[in-house]
Amino acid sequence: MKRTKIRELLKQPALDTEVLVKGWVRTRRGNRNISFIALNDGSTIKNIQVVAETSNFDENLMKDITTGSCIAVKGKLVRSQGQGQSVEITASHIEIYGKCDAETYPLQKKGHSMEFLREIAHLRPRTNTFGAVLRLRHAMAFAIHKYYNDKGFFYLHTPIITGSDAEGAGEMFHVTTFDLAKVPLDKNGNPDYSLDFFGKPANLTVSGQLEGELGALALGEIYTFGPTFRAENSNTPRHLAEFWMIEPEMAFYDINDNMDLAEDFIKYLVSYALENCADDLEFLNSMIDKGLIERLRFVVDNEFVRITYTEAVKILSGSGRKWEFPVGWGRDIQAEHERYLVEEHFRKPVILTDYPKEIKAFYMKQNDDGKTVAAMDVLFPGIGEIIGGSQREENYDKLLARIREMNLPEKDLWWYLETRKFGTAPHSGFGLGFARLMLFITGMSNIRDVVPFPRTPKNAEF
Repeated sequence: MKRTKIRELLKQPALDTEVLVKGWVRTRRGNRNISFIALNDGSTIKNIQVVAETSNFDENLMKDITTGSCIAVKGKLVRSQGQGQSVEITASHIEIYGKCDAETYPLQKKGHSMEFLREIAHLRPRTNTFGAVLRLRHAMAFAIHKYYNDKGFFYLHTPIITGSDAEGAGEMFHVTTFDLAKVPLDKNGNPDYSLDFFGKPANLTVSGQLEGELGALALGEIYTFGPTFRAENSNTPRHLAEFWMIEPEMAFYDINDNMDLAEDFIKYLVSYALENCADDLEFLNSMIDKGLIERLRFVVDNEFVRITYTEAVKILSGSGRKWEFPVGWGRDIQAEHERYLVEEHFRKPVILTDYPKEIKAFYMKQNDDGKTVAAMDVLFPGIGEIIGGSQREENYDKLLARIREMNLPEKDLWWYLETRKFGTAPHSGFGLGFARLMLFITGMSNIRDVVPFPRTPKNAEF
């Protein structure tokens, strides 16, 4: 008999038919005569109840059906007599695939702290919370590809190993084949990279953007979706050393086209979650964040407010608030400022534009005022910045001058500069951190809890 997933059984129950389900036991209760087994196979947050009359089964087999054990059940799907479920399975045959020692199994029927669950990341996907998070991760990844495919974008695979620092920020993981106990040195006492695998320093990428621009200047509209790495020693609920980024790059888009796409894209993703992941969102709304679904609808139902950085500074300065981080033209807008603009001042998602060039990356298009760049950040409730992007500087001379101003290694960016010499074009793009998106979609408060196996300072377990 072919196995049926629990999700399908609950969606279209064919009553009084023989079914085969397989999964992991969440709980077992009952008495000497009858056992009620809650079974989950990961396809849905909902369990299916298995009813087993103990007289029909071997006593030793029933003893081994404990929380965490893996079993296969054949039986008849019938309307449930009890409360809490519409259907249940009357078991005729049970096979145990994997026993589970009830004494040492860490996931007992009680509340566990997020800190504890991070220590058992190999088992935490079996909890309701992390099952919901991982199903939502899948749904969002699928929706990202669907959105861009339906718009005619091309998925470009940008390199994970790179010789450039896209942001000019340093903080990169180095890639080498050297024996670190015996690194060959040049005549100046520095590592002799000519003897290394790539013949030059190489790193794990912090962004696929620069290579993405190359694709856009040939294919028109591309997007990347892949892993990026930051060797930033930040032990905060918002930072990871390894995370995935979605980075579309579009030829012939100006900053306004870029903002239109960002707003449409993020609304599409939130709508997709609301329409396709209702059970998981309702669970998270109930157990993790009571305002989750309301906040998701807030994004879908509101037009995003678009204001300049300069206007935002005026609003923040005149708010009468005492800020932890000072407000002033030329300073970065911090998370507390972003959330005030979204949650209190406008009560709508906000897109900030035209930042001072000194606080933004070298590749952003310089505005005519000589002071600002055509940058844009999308700000959300509860999270602050969720998308950052800009129109890219397409003028060779301006781009080269900015690279030199910022003391960036010109020789490593020769290929990027050449795109401005050979058929340059106006183009724009933005980046959306997938983990940051998942924080918003799930209502989880720590970024370590929206990735299966988080990589953070002093932690590369599992």
